[in-house]
Amino acid sequence: MADPIQPSNIAVAVATSGLKAEQSRMRVIAENLANADSTAQTPGGEPYRRQIPVFAPMTVAGAKGVAMTHIAADSTQFGSEYAPGHPAADSSGYVKLPNVNPMLEAIDMRNAQRAYQANLSVIETAQSMDTATLSIIQK
Repeated sequence: MADPIQPSNIAVAVATSGLKAEQSRMRVIAENLANADSTAQTPGGEPYRRQIPVFAPMTVAGAKGVAMTHIAADSTQFGSEYAPGHPAADSSGYVKLPNVNPMLEAIDMRNAQRAYQANLSVIETAQSMDTATLSIIQK
């Protein structure tokens, strides 16, 4: 007969799924920030389009965890700036700007960091509880 999964192991498994999801989220946010000023390579072309991480529940160790399933493109409109001398300017002299708002990305990054830290705290607490339980059993 297989050993039942201990509650602390479930907590660690669920929190680990959260760590992985938030790590992926931070990677997407960092890419958005890195491309916040990117313009098209060709005249009249489209600049970098903001990416959005998409999450879904998943079963891990018999409980609900989370995973990033894919990355979607943000469909909001691009901004534009009149810069007739710019290599990416269209025939009217306008350059399309990425639909990335650095302030929004910074807020998202901070939220992802907080969620990451919360999941890390769950793992540390579960490990501490396991250690305390083992010390009680050994007495």
